[in-house]
Amino acid sequence: MATAPSVARTDRRVGKSPAAFKTISEVAGQLDVPQHVLRFWETRFSQIRPLKRGGGRRYYRPEDIELLDRIKTLLYADGYTIKGVQKLLRESGRGPTTPDVVETEEATPSDGRQVKIEAVLAELIAVRNLLKNTS
Repeated sequence: MATAPSVARTDRRVGKSPAAFKTISEVAGQLDVPQHVLRFWETRFSQIRPLKRGGGRRYYRPEDIELLDRIKTLLYADGYTIKGVQKLLRESGRGPTTPDVVETEEATPSDGRQVKIEAVLAELIAVRNLLKNTS
């Protein structure tokens, strides 16, 4: 009995855009840390806020990944404790009181809402693109 020739499965995506959201497994692989470590860091650093979909699936923004990489470097390479990193993040303005949307220089107080709306719109577009790529 002859078997069907094996066909190499090709992924539809050649590579994700640098601005694309990434899953916890992609981020864990990129940073070379286990997924459970990323979940633990979320409990210790309120600045890490990945987008969560149904079922608790996490999607990390590029700025989340940059922050995770910084935390990893401070903990593993520089020898800081978790409390020490928390203090550094608070002092550097990355604390929980930091607004998610930073107004640009050309923004005036009267158009602050417009800046936030544009940021939300950009995030929604990124999610839409992510969903397009996964279907």
